[in-house]
Parts: sequence; C-alpha cells; structure tokens
Amino acid sequence: MQKTNTHDAINRDQDTLEWDDSGLGLVPRWTRLPQLDAIENICRRTLGLTADSEPCRVSFYAAGAFNRLYLVDGLERSGLSDALLRVSLPVDPKHKTAGEVATLRWIRAATAVPVPSVYGFEDTSDNGIGFEWILMERMPGVAAYQRWRTMSTGDKTALVEQVAVYLSQLFRASFDTAKFRGIGTLESGDSDDAVLNSRPGRMVSRALFWGPRGGFTNVARGPYHSSHDWLQAELVILQQEQSGILDAIDSNRKDSGNNDDDDDDDDDDDDDDDDDDNREEAEAILEATKKLQNLLPRLFPAVQYLPEQTVLWHDDLSLQNILVGNKSHDSSHGNGPVTAIIDWESVSTAPLWVAAGMPGFLVGPDRQKEPQRDTYGDASEGSSNDDGDDDDSLDNEGKTNLYWEHLMEYEQTQLRRVYAVKMTELWPRWAEEAANAPLKADFHEAVSRCAGGFHLRRITQWVDAVEAGQRPRLHDVLFGAAPRPGT
Repeated sequence: MQKTNTHDAINRDQDTLEWDDSGLGLVPRWTRLPQLDAIENICRRTLGLTADSEPCRVSFYAAGAFNRLYLVDGLERSGLSDALLRVSLPVDPKHKTAGEVATLRWIRAATAVPVPSVYGFEDTSDNGIGFEWILMERMPGVAAYQRWRTMSTGDKTALVEQVAVYLSQLFRASFDTAKFRGIGTLESGDSDDAVLNSRPGRMVSRALFWGPRGGFTNVARGPYHSSHDWLQAELVILQQEQSGILDAIDSNRKDSGNNDDDDDDDDDDDDDDDDDDNREEAEAILEATKKLQNLLPRLFPAVQYLPEQTVLWHDDLSLQNILVGNKSHDSSHGNGPVTAIIDWESVSTAPLWVAAGMPGFLVGPDRQKEPQRDTYGDASEGSSNDDGDDDDSLDNEGKTNLYWEHLMEYEQTQLRRVYAVKMTELWPRWAEEAANAPLKADFHEAVSRCAGGFHLRRITQWVDAVEAGQRPRLHDVLFGAAPRPGT
C-alpha cells in the first residue's frame, strides 16, 4: 500500500499551499515562492513610486509558519521610511489577511498600542505576486527575546508594566468603548468610522484551518455567541478530524486487501502497524473529546440571551513579538522600553476569562527561589548557543541551558506578580475575572492538548474529577507534583 505524504490544497485558491505530513506533524509548504520583481512592482504601485529615479529595494527579510517577510528600503529620497511586505500562504483565504488588517487598523484608531500602520493589502491571490499580501510600516526596535538576558531587572519590570498598560487599553477599548460581544476575528470597512465600528466576525484560528480542517463542513466558524459555542466548535472539528482518520484507515485496508502482492508484504506489515497506532490515537482523542463535550455545559452556559462580552486578546504575545529599544527606556511611543507589539495575525476577540490569563511571555512553571549561577555546570565546548538556530540563538555566557531555563522560570514567577498588580490597578475588572478563570482556562487547555494527542488518559481523569465535584488544576493531574504553570 502506497502512502501519500502531502495533502493537496483544498481548492484552486490554495494552489500555492500544500500540507506535508512526512515528518512528525503536519507542516504547511510553499508550492512556489514569490518573485522579488513582482513584489517590487506591487510596492511601487502601492507607495506611488513610478519613476526609476525613485529607488525601491526589496530583499528577503524573514519567514514564519505561513508567511515570508520582505524588507522594502531605499525610500529616503521619496520621504518614506522602511516598510515590510508580508506574503502569506492561503491557509484561510481572504479571512486571515482581512482580519489582521481590520485588527491593526482598529488598534491604531482606538488605542495608543504601538502597532504597524498598514499602507496597503490584497486579501486575494489574484494579483501580480500571486499571493495575499500586506504592506506595513517597519516598526523600530528589536525583539525583546534577543535582549532579555542583558536587560536589567528594572527594565524587565518596566517592560511588563508597559505591556500591562497596552493590554489594559485594549481591554478598556474593547469592553467599555466598542462594547464587543461575541467571539471572532474583527471585520470592518475602510473608512475611519467603519474601522472604529469593527465587530467580531468569522473566526480565524489554527484550530479551524490547520491542514484538512479548513475544508470541513458543518462546523460553526463564528462569530460565536458564547464560550460554550466556541469550545463546542473546537471539539466538533476535532471529532470530524479523527473520524476522517478512522475512515481513511478503513479505506486503506480495504484497498490493500483488494490489491494483495506478495512482494509488498513487508511494506504492508509496516503500514498496518502505523494504521494500528493511528487508529488507537484517533479513538483515544475521540473518547477524550466526548468526555469534554459532556462537561462543557457544566462550566459554560449553553443558553445565553445576549452574545458574551469579549475583548481583543493577543494569544501569541511572546518575547519575539514584543519589540524594545536599544537603550533602557528607549521608546518612541511612551515612557517604557516597548517600541511595538507585532504579529496580530489570527487574533480574535476572546471571553474575559481568557484575557484574565497571563500574556504568553509570562507563562511558565513557578520557581520561587532564584537559581544561583555558580551551582550550575559550564556549557560544553562549542555550545555557545541555546539551540543552534542562528536566527534565534542567544549567548549562554558559558553556562548550561538548564541555568537559563531556571532563571527564566524564576523571572516569570516574579514578573507575573508585577503584571497582576499593574493590571488590577489599570482595569480592576481583570482581577475579578482572574479569580474565576482557572477552571475555565484548564478546560480550554484540555481541548488544545487533545488536538495534539497528548496526555489523553490524564485529561479524562481530570474530567472525571471535575464531574465528581473536585477542582484539581489540569497541570497537577497531567504532571503530578511538578510546579503548576502560571496562568
């Protein structure tokens, strides 16, 4: 039986995308790459640069999971600053690009959060590049991840407090001014009034578009009326995915039985073993999702008269997505060190219990005692970097990675307190929601872990405990006595 390792795009709007499952997991691949001359033409047209005397240089800048980023510079003669053009794979055609543009424009119109200005975009691949794209301002600063180890405690505290200021602005603008209701990605028109009147629409999320999920039918894609409806949709799409895997296994075995060939017996045995493993995992995921589905209405009301109140929430706020200045408190947007918050793709409005959690860069195991550098071993010769990735590697200053991991956990533990105090001061509603959020947040984490096929048996144990009237934290059930991550 011959296995295919590539899932073709769902429709002709996605012919530049394929999903590769030849490795440990499903990965999006480019079937072709954008051409620099086409990108330059788009940039010239968008920026109004028509004459050859007006320079416009385009060069590759960086790549992410779904995007390729290009630096657009040499614009000084035209009185323009450097820009970035991001070309995107069509993982969720039209909706992902349009949603990010609406989000950036609303943030700039409603808050003082430093995000890029959008110069132009196309949410269709019917253009000279052949991909959806966004041309945006290049924000000042470098990723906080790159500077973190050399930042003082005072600068780290200032960064956390500044992030709290910006997130509280988002929450106030969402909750008190825009009065968002419903869970989804923002939609708006082009006028200033339309931007300020943006509202949650169809949700853009990896949970909904990853791999074959984007083509599933009979799945609600938002805007969701309530937390119940949103989480129910994620469980349903998981069940459709795993049922499809089981159907494919049965179909493959039927085809294999109809095409027996003695020469392929060894290959067939290997495939059967893989099928057995895949079947076991799919059945375990289905069992866990059904138990979560039964618990869902006990934690989240199934019937709600008005759509649930929500706020815009950056669910990937890592140190890579926070830009800082090159000097202490170097910010062109305020008194703190933060110069920009970036990467707003697939960001949606979220329930208050989600926004009552910690931003991503502060999530980690509790560590109350500061690690003492001298008690850790030295790094082995030649291992000057964390992971060997030239783009993201950091100088370990001759110490093992374990020291830096423990130091980060200790700093996160201290800085979570800073964030909580500042958020409570800026938006007291945050503390009220945070007090009631843990069980709901654990449920959401359990759904996410099901999607990865991890800890399924212990997830069902956690569900059983909650149904029995107990309130164990999910992390304690999954990892026993291990420290519980900050939430």
